[in-house]
Amino acid sequence: MEDASGSNLEFEYRVSIEHLLASTLHRYEGRPLDGPRPAVGPEDFERVAVRAHLGIVGDRHFGKAAHRTASVTIMAVESVEYVERALGLANALDPLDTRRNILVRGVDVDRLRGADFSLDSGLGPVLFHAHRPANPCAWMDVMLAPGAHKALRGRGGLRCEPLTSGELTTGLAVLRSSLRLDDDDARLF
Repeated sequence: MEDASGSNLEFEYRVSIEHLLASTLHRYEGRPLDGPRPAVGPEDFERVAVRAHLGIVGDRHFGKAAHRTASVTIMAVESVEYVERALGLANALDPLDTRRNILVRGVDVDRLRGADFSLDSGLGPVLFHAHRPANPCAWMDVMLAPGAHKALRGRGGLRCEPLTSGELTTGLAVLRSSLRLDDDDARLF
């Protein structure tokens, strides 16, 4: 299937958008041991507006020239669950503590690096290009658990540029990709 921009998105996956985060400020500033800045208003939304080449409306990176190719981050919730298992944690971690904008369940999004993909939660597809990894930082050891920073390497999600405008909602969605994500080389989270 080819989308309106000419991208060949032949591979289709059923996913769930678990969380949509938009934050007006950068909460993980300074030294991790000092703790995060407090939230200003809600950050976890059921619906967000995405604007082509600008990002998520209301997010701190929206429309910032320095973040045009990295204005939206996406991550698989399974990556956080992998950290729980790898570290032998008894309690579930909060995926929102990763500060990724879109948290999905059902595909290894880290495999999308360099690819075009779309997400459609029922309001029409929003096309993205996955530019580079969203590498985890030392804050993960404080916000998730000691050792999470290292455990998330290669699983921290991707920094993406929205190529079209639209809206996303939490819940069931369809991810279409120019790359196959379910082949024999697919890793377990």
